[in-house]
Amino acid sequence: MAKSIANASWDRLGVYLNDKARNAGKPLVKVSPHQTSQLGSGGRRTLVKNDLSIRIHQCPTCRLEIDRDVNAAINILHRGLAMFQPVS
Repeated sequence: MAKSIANASWDRLGVYLNDKARNAGKPLVKVSPHQTSQLGSGGRRTLVKNDLSIRIHQCPTCRLEIDRDVNAAINILHRGLAMFQPVS
Protein backbone atom coordinates (compact mmCIF):
# COMPACT_ATOMS: atom_id res chain seq x y z
CA MET A 1 0.00 0.00 0.00
CA ALA A 2 2.85 2.38 0.80
CA LYS A 3 4.25 1.83 -2.70
CA SER A 4 0.88 2.74 -4.22
CA ILE A 5 0.78 5.94 -2.20
CA ALA A 6 4.34 6.82 -3.23
CA ASN A 7 3.54 6.16 -6.90
CA ALA A 8 0.44 8.36 -6.67
CA SER A 9 2.55 11.14 -5.16
CA TRP A 10 5.09 10.97 -7.99
CA ASP A 11 2.30 10.93 -10.55
CA ARG A 12 0.75 14.00 -8.91
CA LEU A 13 4.11 15.81 -9.00
CA GLY A 14 4.31 15.05 -12.73
CA VAL A 15 0.86 16.59 -13.24
CA TYR A 16 1.88 19.73 -11.33
CA LEU A 17 5.14 20.06 -13.29
CA ASN A 18 3.34 19.60 -16.58
CA ASP A 19 0.77 22.26 -15.66
CA LYS A 20 3.48 24.73 -14.57
CA ALA A 21 5.49 24.17 -17.75
CA ARG A 22 2.43 24.56 -19.96
CA ASN A 23 1.39 27.78 -18.18
CA ALA A 24 4.91 29.15 -18.66
CA GLY A 25 4.90 28.16 -22.33
CA LYS A 26 7.82 25.78 -21.79
CA PRO A 27 8.24 22.10 -22.61
CA LEU A 28 8.46 19.45 -19.90
CA VAL A 29 11.33 17.10 -20.70
CA LYS A 30 11.58 13.72 -19.01
CA VAL A 31 15.04 12.14 -18.91
CA SER A 32 16.34 8.90 -17.46
CA PRO A 33 18.20 9.43 -14.18
CA HIS A 34 20.12 6.15 -14.74
CA GLN A 35 23.76 6.48 -13.51
CA THR A 36 23.60 10.28 -13.37
CA SER A 37 25.30 10.40 -9.96
CA GLN A 38 28.02 7.95 -11.05
CA LEU A 39 28.83 9.42 -14.46
CA GLY A 40 31.16 12.40 -14.22
CA SER A 41 29.77 15.70 -15.45
CA GLY A 42 33.28 16.87 -16.38
CA GLY A 43 34.82 16.52 -19.79
CA ARG A 44 35.72 12.82 -19.89
CA ARG A 45 32.38 11.41 -18.61
CA THR A 46 34.02 8.62 -16.58
CA LEU A 47 31.74 6.18 -14.73
CA VAL A 48 32.69 5.93 -11.04
CA LYS A 49 30.65 3.34 -9.14
CA ASN A 50 30.26 4.17 -5.44
CA ASP A 51 28.03 3.11 -2.61
CA LEU A 52 25.14 5.50 -1.90
CA SER A 53 26.84 6.46 1.36
CA ILE A 54 29.61 8.19 -0.63
CA ARG A 55 28.27 11.72 -1.09
CA ILE A 56 31.15 13.21 -3.14
CA HIS A 57 31.80 12.25 -6.77
CA GLN A 58 35.55 12.06 -7.37
CA CYS A 59 36.71 11.33 -10.91
CA PRO A 60 40.16 9.70 -11.11
CA THR A 61 40.46 10.67 -14.81
CA CYS A 62 39.69 14.40 -14.88
CA ARG A 63 40.08 15.03 -11.11
CA LEU A 64 36.57 16.46 -10.84
CA GLU A 65 35.41 16.57 -7.21
CA ILE A 66 31.78 17.57 -6.75
CA ASP A 67 28.78 16.80 -4.56
CA ARG A 68 27.08 13.66 -5.85
CA ASP A 69 23.63 15.29 -6.13
CA VAL A 70 25.00 18.37 -7.91
CA ASN A 71 26.84 16.08 -10.33
CA ALA A 72 23.59 14.19 -11.02
CA ALA A 73 21.69 17.46 -11.57
CA ILE A 74 24.29 18.63 -14.11
CA ASN A 75 24.07 15.31 -15.96
CA ILE A 76 20.25 15.46 -16.00
CA LEU A 77 20.43 19.01 -17.37
CA HIS A 78 22.84 17.89 -20.12
CA ARG A 79 20.55 14.99 -21.07
CA GLY A 80 17.55 17.28 -21.26
CA LEU A 81 19.35 19.89 -23.35
CA ALA A 82 20.66 17.19 -25.69
CA MET A 83 17.07 16.38 -26.60
CA PHE A 84 16.81 19.82 -28.19
CA GLN A 85 20.07 19.73 -30.13
CA PRO A 86 19.71 19.51 -33.91
CA VAL A 87 20.82 16.16 -35.35
CA SER A 88 23.54 16.48 -37.98
